[in-house]
Amino acid sequence: MNTTTADLFAADGRLKAIPRKPARRAALLDHLAATLFEPARSYTEREVNEALKTVHDDFPALRRYLVVGGQLARTKDGSAYHRQQRTGVPAGATPAVA
Repeated sequence: MNTTTADLFAADGRLKAIPRKPARRAALLDHLAATLFEPARSYTEREVNEALKTVHDDFPALRRYLVVGGQLARTKDGSAYHRQQRTGVPAGATPAVA
């Protein structure tokens, strides 16, 4: 965990709160995507939820932020998620999903 995100977590490894500032939240989401999800693997929504529950109770918000932020992509029917390789999505842009 880098110094940008280390202070966001309690001693037990759970997230204290989801940051409100966009830059801090983006750093957190990058960290969560890199540590919880393998890049070449497809995940069901249930698997994404279970992974996110390990760090915070508001897993739906984290899942939504990960998709909107471009760290995770979701199929149009919502049946599968996969980690995106970030290549500089402009701030505020919504990344394309399969």
